[in-house]
Amino acid sequence: MTIGVILLVHADLGRAARVARIWAAQGCAVAVHVDARVPRGAFDGVRAMLAGESRIGFTRRFACEWGTWGIVAATQAAAQTLLADPAVRHVYLASGSCLPLRPAAELAAHLADHPDTDFIESVTAADVGWTVAGLNEERFTLRFPFAWRRRRWLFDRTVELQRRLRLCRRPPEGIAPHLGAQWWCLTRRTLDAILTDPRRAEFDRYFRQVWIPDESYFQTLARRHARRIESRSLTLARFDSSGRPHLFHDDHAALLRQSNCFVARKIWPGAERLYAEFPAPASRPGPPDPDRIDRLFARAEAERQRGRPGLYNQARFPRKDAENGKTAAPYAVLQGVADLFPEIGPWLARATGFTVHGRLFHPGRVEFANGDAAAPGGLSDSAALRDHDRRAFLTNLVWAARDQRQVFMARPGETADLTWFMATDPNARILIVPGAWILALSRAPRPFAELRSRAVALQKAEDAQLAILTSPHARARVRAWPLAEALDAPEGLLAGLLGEVAALPPGPMAPPPRLADVSGLPDLLRRLRDSGLRPPVSADALRAFSEAAARVPARAAR
Repeated sequence: MTIGVILLVHADLGRAARVARIWAAQGCAVAVHVDARVPRGAFDGVRAMLAGESRIGFTRRFACEWGTWGIVAATQAAAQTLLADPAVRHVYLASGSCLPLRPAAELAAHLADHPDTDFIESVTAADVGWTVAGLNEERFTLRFPFAWRRRRWLFDRTVELQRRLRLCRRPPEGIAPHLGAQWWCLTRRTLDAILTDPRRAEFDRYFRQVWIPDESYFQTLARRHARRIESRSLTLARFDSSGRPHLFHDDHAALLRQSNCFVARKIWPGAERLYAEFPAPASRPGPPDPDRIDRLFARAEAERQRGRPGLYNQARFPRKDAENGKTAAPYAVLQGVADLFPEIGPWLARATGFTVHGRLFHPGRVEFANGDAAAPGGLSDSAALRDHDRRAFLTNLVWAARDQRQVFMARPGETADLTWFMATDPNARILIVPGAWILALSRAPRPFAELRSRAVALQKAEDAQLAILTSPHARARVRAWPLAEALDAPEGLLAGLLGEVAALPPGPMAPPPRLADVSGLPDLLRRLRDSGLRPPVSADALRAFSEAAARVPARAAR
């Protein structure tokens, strides 16, 4: 039994000639069709390269513009050339960029085991809506006189006009349009029946103005004449979400071998290793088994489309919420805690093993952990560089150090532009002690008028922040700890902090860090109240603060 191979060639003629020799050297009859748009000199060159190859012939040339009838006409002419040889029992359609992965003898043995089976992907357009960014059923009911790639404007206007006029073509009687991959392997009986069908002229007239007829002509007519169809291709061809074919390179050698497929498309012309290693005997003799490859490609495509959590790239960064997760790993934001415990950073780092930064969004300088001038990912402590894109700064830091939990301090207003981002980020853990900023003001050697103005600004910023963090749209884990309660029971705050940020169970803690000096707090609160402002806590709590202040030295001593 001889296998006839149709090679459709339009570029990389040297590589295509090499592929033709590979097929011919294994006893296959090869019919080469070179696109009529290829210059005459280049065509003569490839003919000279293959001169003397008795098993290789050239067919009448047609212009094979993508999506047009020329590709079908070229295939018909090449098939008729091959069928003139009575020894040809199967015809395999391939291209100059296809590469045989297994010896032709193994392909012949597989076909001999299925002598009446046509291997051609063939599905109804109505049942499988797999068309990507194109027409599905309308490709069979409208006319397409213009090439989509070269005359896009006329193509689109023609489609719009036919839709507006509600024009609709009917397929020839007795056939149901089917779709499938262009690359097939048909028996001599089926292919000859298609080419000699008494109604061929009628079918050709219809499909001549179908869109992308090479994916429907043989797929439809095989259903009319075949005894048995196995609706799959023996060629490994994979496409991305945009319908573009994947290109196989040298580093895909092991992947191609695992597929057990007979032919692969599309091979990069410079893949010297692939052209040197294949065809090679299958490691697992038997039919193609592309399922593992399909799963790998599906995972890769899903990762390409959705991205890894918290990783931004040019394809999805400009589009809001197109990312797969806002950040790459959990992180924690502590607001007001450092006002209560000035040495909370080192203490928390020792207790949890996390990376605990200072105020990452300090107006003057990024306060990285340990006073570092740079962080993972090459992030600088320059406030100007950070403020160029503050959201990217945060996401880059979490991504670059995703193997280590990041914790940072904040003050009201410093992260105002990031509040919604963090509030809707499930990775965020936000612990706030509302009003704790008053402690820093109580120690500031500034005129009261300035302190009052600052208190008003901080209070407004914090109120706006809390409104967002308590919104029903928030997805972050938020805990607000009353200031009076924190001052009265600081150990409880620290225990809650370890539970919220590090998920540590209740138990003995290391000696707590020093509590900030609150001796000036009652006086400032009273003055703010008397000036007409509502302080962060009620006047009834002043006595509790005074008592807490009195207990501070005792706690610190312990």
